[in-house]
Amino acid sequence: MDELDRNIIGLLSADARVSVATLSRRLKVARSTIQARLERLETSGVIAGYTLKLGEAAREGRLRASVLLTIEPRSQAAVLARLRSIAEIERVFTTSGRFDFLVQVACPNTQVLDSVLDQIGAMTGVRASESLIHLSTKIDRAV
Repeated sequence: MDELDRNIIGLLSADARVSVATLSRRLKVARSTIQARLERLETSGVIAGYTLKLGEAAREGRLRASVLLTIEPRSQAAVLARLRSIAEIERVFTTSGRFDFLVQVACPNTQVLDSVLDQIGAMTGVRASESLIHLSTKIDRAV
């Protein structure tokens, strides 16, 4: 990737709907060059897709939490399979250190969150869990 590629990605990161013509004007490069670069970035996997990022208004009323899990040895695959079946779980990350999984949960209210936490805690293979409820977002650079 060169500077032009990084500039294209920077502009698309700010607004994935920006047109090729607008990219061309802002970067002072021919439209055909921008189109070729986009195709190469997509083909090489640098750009995996274009997506919609919901704002706070769309996420209002959602209670979010991170759940840190310690898993029994050789139980990760089974626990992960069961976590996939819970609709309120948005993401699961493996981690290093004291915890094995970081689970991101979004629920409409505390009753649903309590139920999800109970389901997770009751899973065979979950040794321990710690929940952190998100209060406010101070920085959000996620796509």
